Amino acid sequence: MLSPRQVVDYALQRRALLADVAAGRTTLAAACDAGAYLQRAARFHGEPMDRTCPVCRKEKLTQVSWVFGEGLRQISGSARRPEELEQLAAHHAEFSVHVVEVCRTCGWNHLLRSFVLGAGRTTRRRTAGE
Repeated sequence: MLSPRQVVDYALQRRALLADVAAGRTTLAAACDAGAYLQRAARFHGEPMDRTCPVCRKEKLTQVSWVFGEGLRQISGSARRPEELEQLAAHHAEFSVHVVEVCRTCGWNHLLRSFVLGAGRTTRRRTAGE
């Protein structure tokens, strides 16, 4: 069971950006700028959402979770599925997760929330002499 800490919700920023797009203060190209790496992560590591894209309204959004942290070493900065987050949380002291919504049709993407996961304790590996 995951117990996220230090949760930050970006719903107000999302709403403001969508209002700016609707008013013409922000271009569609600026709002729908998901790169190839994010699109690929959405395809292979994303989870489908119940929400339709607020820009193109053609497809359901996909949610992608990115993990960051010194203790994660080479996997820091990569996309992970929810079941992988549980495994990482059980084995690592602390790392942050950034959840992004992505439209695979028009490229809309926005950070939904961020939070910290982990066992909250440092896990030490035993060396051969211990």
